[in-house]
Amino acid sequence: MTFDLWLAITALGRDEVFIAVLALYTWLVNPRGAQQLGVAFALSYLVNSALKYSLDLPRPFTAGDTAPSAAARATAGGPSFPSGHAQLGSTLWLGLAAQQRRPWLWAVAALLTGLIAYSRIALGVHYPADVLAGLALGVVFAALAGSRHWALPSDALWRWGVLAAVLLACLLLPAGIPRELPAGLGMLAGFWAVQPDYAPPRGWAGRLLVGVLGLALVLALYLALSVLLPAAWKALAVVTALRYAVLVLFAGAAVPRLLGRWLPREQPALPVGQQPQRV
Repeated sequence: MTFDLWLAITALGRDEVFIAVLALYTWLVNPRGAQQLGVAFALSYLVNSALKYSLDLPRPFTAGDTAPSAAARATAGGPSFPSGHAQLGSTLWLGLAAQQRRPWLWAVAALLTGLIAYSRIALGVHYPADVLAGLALGVVFAALAGSRHWALPSDALWRWGVLAAVLLACLLLPAGIPRELPAGLGMLAGFWAVQPDYAPPRGWAGRLLVGVLGLALVLALYLALSVLLPAAWKALAVVTALRYAVLVLFAGAAVPRLLGRWLPREQPALPVGQQPQRV
């Protein structure tokens, strides 16, 4: 494969792609399953960030072992071990397949996961050990996402209490802490607090409208939170956590209410392993 193609493949491990896939899965396929997948994804994100910055291992190009292009370097943020692209990509795609349990989706998920993981080596921004460790951790969190043996709490006080506790904890974090840690906490709190009480649209016209309009709304908020907030505010851990929590709550709760014509109330509530529609 050409260098440009590896760059395109590695872009599938970007935050924007993860946000879009989780949002579409929430609205169009399995709202409650997406909540569980989101919690597993946020935990994977937190573990990856904690390991990266506690171990603080160098990238191959900082050690002089590779000489990637500037475009490839731009995809490599933070320390090297374990690979975030490999871990989070495998958490998302394999977790989705673990919930849906369809052979064709397992094949697609495994292919995407493998290509994203190998792209990090092909671009010269990770060692093979970084990628293998990321894949192993991603499989663990994908299994958590697909497990039918746990359920998120439905009590409102407990759900919103966790969100408040996370924001309070972020107020106490020291200055200069890597932004990935409060971002992961914010995602976790948002997915924990959201309560998806709607069913996916039944017709393709409704699905198309929800997908297009929903992504436009989420992208608009994502850009607004990235561009309009002053840099000094965005440097605060509590603001970073709040941004990601708000984004999750907006996608999981506000968008369905704005598009309620095509997202009917769920009757009855569906368990994680049951999919209301085929995709």
